[in-house]
Amino acid sequence: MTRLFHPSGTLSSEHDPVHLTASQAGWEYCGLDVVVLAPAGRRRLDTAGVEALVVPLTGWCRVEAEDASFDLVGRPSVFSGIPDVAYVAPGTEATISSVEGGRFAVATARADWRTPSFKVEAATISVELRGAGRSSRQINGLLPAATDGPHRLMVVEVITPAGNWSSYPPHKHDEWSDREVPVEEIYYFELSGEAGFGMHRTYTLDGVIDETVTVRSGDVFLVPRGYHGPCAAAPGYDLYYLNVMAGPDEQRRWRICTDPAHDWLWDAWDALEPDPRLPMTAARQVPTTAGGGTSEGGGAGSPEDREGT
Repeated sequence: MTRLFHPSGTLSSEHDPVHLTASQAGWEYCGLDVVVLAPAGRRRLDTAGVEALVVPLTGWCRVEAEDASFDLVGRPSVFSGIPDVAYVAPGTEATISSVEGGRFAVATARADWRTPSFKVEAATISVELRGAGRSSRQINGLLPAATDGPHRLMVVEVITPAGNWSSYPPHKHDEWSDREVPVEEIYYFELSGEAGFGMHRTYTLDGVIDETVTVRSGDVFLVPRGYHGPCAAAPGYDLYYLNVMAGPDEQRRWRICTDPAHDWLWDAWDALEPDPRLPMTAARQVPTTAGGGTSEGGGAGSPEDREGT
């Protein structure tokens, strides 16, 4: 079986902490790079055969492509705001640069048609509160299925307050059915505080996969199939993860199935309120030399047509 858990540093390249193509992951569709730029740094993006989404993790940047150029308002950290993001068309000559430097996620997915590059401004990114009580979390829809244009790529980020659980109840998306569409998924984790840690579980009912791991900043977990969840944030440490998703569906749908053993939780949460610490981040209007999100849904309702966990 392909290795699923990749602790920080194990996917590093010559320059960057994460370099993961679909073939390196052992599957067909999605990949992820985390690019680190020094002040005044510049990097060429490899988009041969793939579409990409540039997501500032820390810092501000400029994305220059053949068909468009964008200044992205970033953030000091993943816990301090929602950034602008840029979609880069497959097969496009593109670069990313930053006056002050920073870290930038580049999510990729195999693409067989070309959509023009575009920018998504932070103020237009949907913010959804899901779950209830200690299972409350925030989902920022950076590139959800509802976004027109991309072929396969879907990207969200999830913020879980310290002591809370997310990706819960466990759910899966690994087969074709009336309720489900197969989608590969990457989890990239960051924690607040140098000692921050959390937990993640992925399992299959046949027992072939059953992994529960301790996650720290920079760790990556791959979900080729099976139920995944919970992710748990240790008390005292907020948890962030970026979800990169793609699959064979030509309609780019997001459909999932909750583990039947835990499906009752959705109804049980109807009487509970979301954690009052949420939302933790919102769109920030910050001047940049590199030149509050909206709310959709909310509450504890079933997530079967919503990205993110």
